[in-house]
Amino acid sequence: MADHIPLYPVRSAAAAAAANRKRAAYYNAAGLGPGADRHSRYQLEDESAHLDEMPLMMSEEGFENDESDYHTLPRARITRRRRGIEWLVCGGWKFLCTSCCDWLIHVCQRKKELKARTVWLGCPEKCEEKHPRNAIKNQKYNVFTFIPGVLYEQFKFFLNLYFLVVSCSQFVPALKIGYLYTYWAPLGFVLAVTIMREAIDEFRRFRRDKEMNSQLYSKLTVRGKVQVKSSDIQVGDLIIVEKNQRIPSDMVFLRTSEKAGSCFIRTDQLDGETDWKLKVAVSCTQRLPALGDLFSINAYVYAQKPQLDIHSFEGTFTREDSDPPVHESLSIENTLWASTVVASGTVIGVVIYTGKETRSVMNTSNPKNKVGLLDLELNQLTKALFLALIALSAVMVALQGFVGPWYRNLFRFLLLFSYIIPISLRVNLDMGKAAYGWMIMRDEHIPGTVVRTSTIPEELGRLVYLMTDKTGTLTQNEMVFKRLHLGTVSYGTDTMDEIQNHVITSYSQTQSQASGNNASSTPPRKAQSSAPKVRRSVSSRIHEAVKAIALCHNVTPVYESRAAGAGETEYAEVDQDFSDENRTYQASSPDEVALVQWTESVGLTLVSRDLTSMQLKTPSGQILTYHVLQVFPFTSENKRMGIVVRDESTAEITFYMKGADVAMSTIVQYNDWLEEECGNMAREGLRTLVVAKKSLTEEQYQDFESRYSQAKLSLHDRALKVAAVVESLEREMELLCLTGVEDQLQADVRPTLEMLRNAGIKIWMLTGDKLETATCIAKSSHLVSRTQDIHVFRPVTNRGEAHLELNAFRRKHDCALVIAGDSLEVCLKYYEHEFVELACQCPAVVCCRCSPTQKAHIVKLLQQHTGRRTCAVGDGGNDVSMIQAADCGIGIDGKEGKQASLAADFSITQFKHIGRLLMVHGRNSYKRSAALGQFVMHRGLIISTMQAVFSSVFYFASVPLYQGFLMVGYATIYTMFPVFSLVLDQDVKPETALLYPELYKDLTKGRSLSFKTFLIWVLISIYQGGILMYGALVLFESEFVHVVAISFTALILTELLMVALTIRTWHWLMVVAEFLSLGCYLASLAFLNEYFDVAFITTVTFLWKVSAITVVSCLPLYILKYLKRKLSPPSYSKLTS
Repeated sequence: MADHIPLYPVRSAAAAAAANRKRAAYYNAAGLGPGADRHSRYQLEDESAHLDEMPLMMSEEGFENDESDYHTLPRARITRRRRGIEWLVCGGWKFLCTSCCDWLIHVCQRKKELKARTVWLGCPEKCEEKHPRNAIKNQKYNVFTFIPGVLYEQFKFFLNLYFLVVSCSQFVPALKIGYLYTYWAPLGFVLAVTIMREAIDEFRRFRRDKEMNSQLYSKLTVRGKVQVKSSDIQVGDLIIVEKNQRIPSDMVFLRTSEKAGSCFIRTDQLDGETDWKLKVAVSCTQRLPALGDLFSINAYVYAQKPQLDIHSFEGTFTREDSDPPVHESLSIENTLWASTVVASGTVIGVVIYTGKETRSVMNTSNPKNKVGLLDLELNQLTKALFLALIALSAVMVALQGFVGPWYRNLFRFLLLFSYIIPISLRVNLDMGKAAYGWMIMRDEHIPGTVVRTSTIPEELGRLVYLMTDKTGTLTQNEMVFKRLHLGTVSYGTDTMDEIQNHVITSYSQTQSQASGNNASSTPPRKAQSSAPKVRRSVSSRIHEAVKAIALCHNVTPVYESRAAGAGETEYAEVDQDFSDENRTYQASSPDEVALVQWTESVGLTLVSRDLTSMQLKTPSGQILTYHVLQVFPFTSENKRMGIVVRDESTAEITFYMKGADVAMSTIVQYNDWLEEECGNMAREGLRTLVVAKKSLTEEQYQDFESRYSQAKLSLHDRALKVAAVVESLEREMELLCLTGVEDQLQADVRPTLEMLRNAGIKIWMLTGDKLETATCIAKSSHLVSRTQDIHVFRPVTNRGEAHLELNAFRRKHDCALVIAGDSLEVCLKYYEHEFVELACQCPAVVCCRCSPTQKAHIVKLLQQHTGRRTCAVGDGGNDVSMIQAADCGIGIDGKEGKQASLAADFSITQFKHIGRLLMVHGRNSYKRSAALGQFVMHRGLIISTMQAVFSSVFYFASVPLYQGFLMVGYATIYTMFPVFSLVLDQDVKPETALLYPELYKDLTKGRSLSFKTFLIWVLISIYQGGILMYGALVLFESEFVHVVAISFTALILTELLMVALTIRTWHWLMVVAEFLSLGCYLASLAFLNEYFDVAFITTVTFLWKVSAITVVSCLPLYILKYLKRKLSPPSYSKLTS
C-alpha cells in the first residue's frame, strides 16, 4: 500500500517558499482562488502548513519531533503543468472551453450569499431580503428548454450526430445517393421515440410538483384565517398545520393544541428514521391565552443562515413589548422542518426558510441523466468505425487518382459507406433495454420489482461497489430487548420471569413500608443512597435498574381512543384509566421504545408523560409520579442521554443517565466487568446501553440549575458552555446495569451479502446511525466476517490528527474500516486521494453518522478515483441523493415511505432480491446487449465491405450497389427479428448464475464487449463481405442484375446463419424469427422486379450459386467456433457441462 503514495526529497527552505508562492498563484489563476470551493483543500497558510513537508508514513515520534526528511503533496498538486503547444493539444483546449463555460454559468447563476435573518411574527413585509419562492420543482426542463434539451442529450452521442450530418447531406443534389427516406425515416423514428419518452416522464414530474405546490394551508392574519397555496407561503407567515398534514416550509414551532405544549412529527422523508420526534413549542407563545394574541405581541425570531445540517439549529426568540423583554433560546427541538408530517395535534409556526433554502431541498441533489457504461463503450467503437470509414473513403479516392472534383467523390464515398455505422444500433439497443425491463418486472422470483430508468439495465451486470443504507435496508428497524446484565448476574429472554418476580416483591415491600409510618421510612433510604458501597441484595438492584430504565428516556405513551376523535385523546386518557390495549409508545429512537416495552412486560409501566412529569404504574396498580426537572438529549457527540427527576412521594432528586459504553465507562465508578460484557454483547450483534444514577441534594440541584440556565442563553459557544455545566454532574455515577437490544435483520441478508462478496462486489455501509450500532449490524449481518479485524477510525478534527490516524490505519492489513462522518470530512479535506486509496483496499467499509449529502459525496469520490461502476441501495428520503449520484440506484419500497423507491432506477421490495437482480438480470442484460450491439455493427460492416469490393472492381465508381428499398429492407424486415431475438439468449441458466456468483467477476472486466471482440467481428465482416461479393462476381455470367440477386440473397442467408451461430441457448421465438424473416424475403422477391430478374431467380443455377457462396462464407466460422469451444471453453461452460 505504501508503494502507491509518492515521496519526494525535501527542498531548501527558499525553494519551498518559492514553490508555495507559485502554487498559490497557480490555484488563484485557475479559478481555485479564495471563494472557490476547492480552495480549502489547498490552503497553504493553515495551522498545519508544515504538514506538507511530511510523508504520510511517518512514525508518531517523528511527528512529535517534526523531523521531516521527505516531502509529500497530494497528487492534485504534483502533476506538472505541460507548457505551450503540448499542453494545448493534450487536453488544454478542453480545459479552456470548460473554464469559459463555467465562467459564463457562474455569471448567469450567481448564487446569493446565505445570511442569518430576523423574522417578525406575521409580518412578511418587514423582511429586509428577498427570499426564494416556496415551490417544489423536480422537472429537468421547461417549455422552452424541452426540445433543445432533449435534442442535446441525443446528439451529444457521436452516433446520432453523425447520422444527422449524413441525413442533412442528402439535401445537396451533388451528394444525393438513393432516396431521402432511407436516411431520414430511421433517424426520425429514433428521435420521435426518445422525445415521446422524455415528454411522458417530464409530464409526470410536472403533475407531481403541481400537486405538492397547490396543497392548501391555513395562514393566520390579523383578519383571521385564510387559505394559501403551499407555493405562496412567505418568510414571516404564521401557518397552521393540521394532524397528518405535510409541513410546507421550515418553521419555528410557536404553539400547539396539545395541552403539554409539545407535539410529535414524523421525519421519515427527511432523515430516513421511522420513529416520531418530539418537538416543543416556544413557551412564551404557548402561554398566550388565544391564537389571535400572536398579533397583539411585538416579537421576532433570529435564525442562523440556512445550512445543510438537519440535526442542529441555533436561534433566539425575543418579545420586545414585555417588561423586561423576554429572550428564549431556540434549538432543534423548537423547529419543524419542511417535508416532515405532523403526527399529533395541530401546530402553528412562523416560517423562517422557504423553497431552495429549506433543509430538505438543500439536502437533495439534482438528478443527473444516467448513461450506461455499455453505451459509452459503443460510442467509442462508433468513433473507431468513423475513422475506418474516412480511411476507406480516402483510399478509394486515392486509388481513383484524385481525378476531377475529388473532394465531392470523397464525400460520396463517405455516404456510400455510411452503413459502416448503423443507425439501427440505437433503435435495437433501446428496444432491447425495454425488453430487459419487461423481463425484470415479469420475474416471479422478485415480485414487485419496478424498472424506473429503462436506459441502464446493463449497468446491473458491471457493478464493483455497492453502497447500502443500514436502517430499513439491511435491518427491519424492529427492536427486541434481549439481555440485562447487573455485573454479577445476567438475564436473557428465558429468565425474564425471574426479573418480574423480583419487581413484584420489591414493590410490594416498598408499599408495605410506605403504608407504615411515612416519616420513619425516609431516613434509612437517605442513608443507603449516601453509602452505595454496601452490597445490596439482587432484588433491590433489579428494582433500581428497572426503575432507571423506566424513567431515563424520551418516550411518550399515546392513547388511540377508538371512540374518541383525534381532538379528544387528551380527555380520553383520564377516562380510560390508562388501559393497556390502547397504548402505543412514541420516541425518537426505536431502542428506547423497546426498553420501555420491556419494563412494561416485567411489571413497571409508563402510563403518561408530558414536559414536566411522568407517571409509572407498579405491578399492584399503584401510580408513582415523578417530576421531570431536566432532560439532556442524546447527540452524536456525547453519545448519552440524561434526566433529572424528583420523586413526588419522597421528594428525592435523582439524576439518571444511559448511553454508549465508550461514553459511560469514564463517568461511572470503577468496576471490572463493564468493558468485557459490552464486548460479549456486541459480538452477539446486540446494541448495548449502560445505565447509571446519582442522587442529588436540593442544594446541589439548585446550584446546577442556575449555572445551566445561564449557559443556555449565551450566544457564543452555547453548546460548549452547556456541555461543560452538564459534565460537572456526570462524575462518580453509580453503575446500575447494562442492557442489550437486538435490531432484527431483513430476511436473507446474510446469504445475499455473502453472494455479493463472492461475486467480487465491495460493499460499503453508509448510515446515519451511531458508530456502535453500525458496527453491531456490520458483524451480525456478516458484512464483516467473523475472522476479520475491525479498525475503528478515531475521531479527528484537524490535519495533524488525520495524518496520524491514516498512518495507524495503513499498518493494518485486511481489516474492515469503521469511520464517522465528521472524521471522514476531515480526511477528505486534506488527504482525499490517500484515504480513498486505502479504503478501497478494505474488504468492507462502514461510514456512520453520514448526512445525506455526505453519502452522495462518497459515491462520487469512488466514481472519480476508481473509475468503476457504483450502485447505491436505500429505502428512505435520506438515501435519495446517494441513489441519484450512483451509476445505478436501487430503492427499497419499505416502511420509510416511497421517496427512495421513486427516485431510484430500480425499485425492489426486499434487500434479498438484489442477488437475483444483479447475478441473473444484470448478467443477461449486459451479455445480450454486447452481442446485439456487435452483431448490428457486423451487419453494417459486411454490406460496406461488399460496397468497397464492388466499387474497386468497377473502376472505383461511387455508385451504390443496392438501392432504395433493398437497403431499408436489409436493415429492417429481412434481418431485424432474428438479430433482435438475441435479447432472449442466455449463456448460463439463472440457477447456475446464483449458485456460482464468481461468474459475475468476469463481467466487471468488460470482456464481452471490448476492442478485441470488436476486432474479431470486423475481421469476420471483411471475410464474409469479400467472399459474398467476389463469389457473386466470379459466378455471374451475363447480366449485372444477376450479381445483385446472387449477392443479396446470399447476404440475407449468411446473416440468418450468423445469428444461429451466435446464439448460445435456443428459445422458440428465435426459431420463429429466423423462419419469419426468411419467409418475408422469399415473399418479397415477387415484388422486387425492379432490382431482380424474376425469371433468373427461379432457376436451379441461381440456387446452387447462392448456396455455394453462403457455405463458403459461414462453414469456416462454424468450424472455428467448434474448435474454440473444445480447446478453450469459457468458464461458464465448464460449470454447465
